[in-house]
Amino acid sequence: MGDVAGLRAVVLLLSLLYVLRGSEAIWLNLPGSGTKCVSEEIQNNVVVLADYVVISDDHVHSTPTISAKVTSPYGNTLHNKENTTHGQFAFTTTEAGNYLACFWVDGHNPSGGDITVNIDWKTGIAAKDWESVARKEKLEGVELELRKLEGAVEAIHENLLYLKTRESEMRVVSETTNARVAWFSVMALGICILVSLAQIWHLKLYFQKKKLI
Repeated sequence: MGDVAGLRAVVLLLSLLYVLRGSEAIWLNLPGSGTKCVSEEIQNNVVVLADYVVISDDHVHSTPTISAKVTSPYGNTLHNKENTTHGQFAFTTTEAGNYLACFWVDGHNPSGGDITVNIDWKTGIAAKDWESVARKEKLEGVELELRKLEGAVEAIHENLLYLKTRESEMRVVSETTNARVAWFSVMALGICILVSLAQIWHLKLYFQKKKLI
């Protein structure tokens, strides 16, 4: 019982860290040619909000421009912007899986070197506008913090259900794969036996033809 309770505590802690990690800043160094992408596995019905901006220390040339494209796990385009130095995208996920955000440099790059892009990526609770919620519901202080904790607990619960579903799917895939491997092994063994018998029969006929036996 103690091991089970400890395992549940670890899972809960990891889930809480996952929820609290819903906001992170990412720095990308884009080469003059080529594309760089960031991805995150997100479950269904989760709010995603992101801002990106080109960081330039070159005060001589104008700020270079980039293009950005965000796609869903099934390849649907959620955001597509070209020739820009900054942008924002927001959406609520309708598919569970890896969401991909790709960035590349447009032709306008006076410096010719790498370009740094800062991405502020927020999901779930971190993407919620708590200031608007506080103004609308007249929450402040402890009440607002309790509301945030309530949202975090709900997100943890949904994440645990999602992980449980994924675990069930992976178990089915694993069992199906094991069954197929077992049948393949039996079939391969049967083929080896048949080939061995055919070789013995062929050698027997050969020796009889040569009158060696």
